[in-house]
Amino acid sequence: MRILLWHVHGGWTDAFVRGDHTYVLPTGAEGGPWGLGRAGRDWPPSVLEVAHEDLRDQEFDVVVLQRVEEIAECTRLLGRTPGRELPAVFLEHNTPKGGVPGTQHPLRSQAEIPIVHVTHFNDLFWDNGIAPTTVIEHGIVDPGHRYTGELEQLAVVINEPVRRGRVTGTDLLGRFTDLAPLEVFGMGTAGLAEATGLDPVRVRIGGDLPTAQLHARLARSRAYLHPLRWTSLGLALLEAMHLGMPVLALATTEAARAVPPGAGAVSTDVEDLRRAARVLIEDPDEARARGAVARAAALGRYGLNRFLADWDSVLERTAGRSRVLAVTERRAQ
Repeated sequence: MRILLWHVHGGWTDAFVRGDHTYVLPTGAEGGPWGLGRAGRDWPPSVLEVAHEDLRDQEFDVVVLQRVEEIAECTRLLGRTPGRELPAVFLEHNTPKGGVPGTQHPLRSQAEIPIVHVTHFNDLFWDNGIAPTTVIEHGIVDPGHRYTGELEQLAVVINEPVRRGRVTGTDLLGRFTDLAPLEVFGMGTAGLAEATGLDPVRVRIGGDLPTAQLHARLARSRAYLHPLRWTSLGLALLEAMHLGMPVLALATTEAARAVPPGAGAVSTDVEDLRRAARVLIEDPDEARARGAVARAAALGRYGLNRFLADWDSVLERTAGRSRVLAVTERRAQ
């Protein structure tokens, strides 16, 4: 198939474009969220960049929408409306905001564009209305078992921890610094210690690193800490599990399902996580054993082959349904 999608979520796209299709990413002189293209990522040659002004002359089998605004943008750039003249699915990355669990999905009142949720939690908590829904859980490009755990510290990946605050559990970081230093990676982490009053000796900033470098740095820490209260399911958590790291996670949203017993610790009681962190820091053999459980679970549920096969099924069904509707409409005329 020839698939149109915008570069919105680099980590998710990294897995999606490993399939047997051609993936077209819009580009523009302004770059940014509407014209990012490949953005220098090491993706297969089947990932093409096409300028906005050239999209109208392109043929697509399906468009994978990730923002509601993309419906109007497709209509403007292609002269074809997703869900009617162009087969489309809407990929929902995010948990609902506002009055959860009564938050209404913006596409809930239509049935032409199916919604694909990345977690069962999202599907459960969004009010999807009459929109058809399915769940395709995340897939991860396996970085390999790289865990050494040589550093008696906890690794954390949080994007914009100062701005997002309680959503990302930034306020909980100080609950662990007496047990071990933290190395915090992600976008917008500069100034974290100053903004939160945490000891910069105990909270080290790893910064926003390319994926390969991030994996190498994560794997040296004794365990991975996932303090996020409200997120769909952090890809960094799944990547840490793939690396063979034991993980400590709040039992919120999909993390409670993603992290099995024996892979570390999952709880809404921070003291439970502290006790587990102390064990992992003090006993590297126990940490290594729990990391092996985490990796086996991640490979079993979040492997790339399953992810791509699930998407192939949805894309083929969506394109096929649209072809049937087109034939039916022509006959009706």
